Amino acid sequence: MKNAIILHGTGCNPNSFWQPSIKKFLESKGYSVWVPQLPDADKPDLKKWLPFVLKDGVFSNETILIGHSAGGPLVLSVLQNINVTVHKAILVAGYARPKSEKKESEPILQNDYDWPKIKGNVRDIIFINSDNDPWGCDHKEALYMFEHLGGTLIIREGEGHMGSDSFKQPYTRFPLLEKLLDLKFSRPVIDDSGKTMEER
Repeated sequence: MKNAIILHGTGCNPNSFWQPSIKKFLESKGYSVWVPQLPDADKPDLKKWLPFVLKDGVFSNETILIGHSAGGPLVLSVLQNINVTVHKAILVAGYARPKSEKKESEPILQNDYDWPKIKGNVRDIIFINSDNDPWGCDHKEALYMFEHLGGTLIIREGEGHMGSDSFKQPYTRFPLLEKLLDLKFSRPVIDDSGKTMEER
């Protein structure tokens, strides 16, 4: 059975931003969708989040993983710790390095990532980041992950964190993400309007 797992970011919950609309969209496509409330959401900690997702999540070659913000590095860690190649992973405003200027460690991040293992456990990986992310989860972070994993890299102009209460960005709908989830083929080329090359 096709299933999807949507993982929220810091201080969020299953009803944050575009998660409810994407859940509904995927369900309309026949997916079983799990949008968990991650423990102690205000303080993302891989030691708490990863075991929770690995224990209660279902992973198969028909699974889609979606992570927003701190949910992005969580997706990377999930991919490193499963023994199946999932269908697709999408990281929205994701990152894999400390965001602070002091480069202090963050509990949601691994010290090192097994990039070959991660790459081998996902058939198609997509990075969506903005050039003006206020938290530092920007195009540079997307490029860093893309250089290690390949996949599809989408840089958006002026879209911030694509969901943030602090910066008054409700982002209740995410048409580009719906478009990516609806595509029947891998490695699409998509412009900022969300249209594929074939549709322009």
